[in-house]
Amino acid sequence: MAFRAEGDRVEVCGAMGDILNRIGDKWSVMVVGQLTRKTMRFNELRHSIGGISQRMLTLTLRNLERDGLVTRTVYPEIPPRVEYQLTELGRTLTGPLDTLWNWAAQHMHTVSESRSNYDRVHEAAAEPKPERRYAGATN
Repeated sequence: MAFRAEGDRVEVCGAMGDILNRIGDKWSVMVVGQLTRKTMRFNELRHSIGGISQRMLTLTLRNLERDGLVTRTVYPEIPPRVEYQLTELGRTLTGPLDTLWNWAAQHMHTVSESRSNYDRVHEAAAEPKPERRYAGATN
């Protein structure tokens, strides 16, 4: 990339890697996708995202909030009500994530076939694995 000077290359790559790790992980993409539709409460988010644990959702929301992508609003009610919504910065992710989502939907069958072909070719070429034996086995 043209904006990187040789001396700053490692620093810029590290910073880019950190940001891409955050916005590119599965759960962050799912949370941002759900919050694109509307402001949501914690359990509403958890139920709308299949397979995410309470702890993983908590960590994901905390990290997205730390990065300025999500805001957390606590209402002083009994019981307390907490809502999450995308910030303006978070909303700028919707276009790129929509493009990525659409690409995945369009190509998921081709990727699946490629994986199956790869596994079939490499499974046949793989060396046989030695028999696993536990310590002290007699044979």
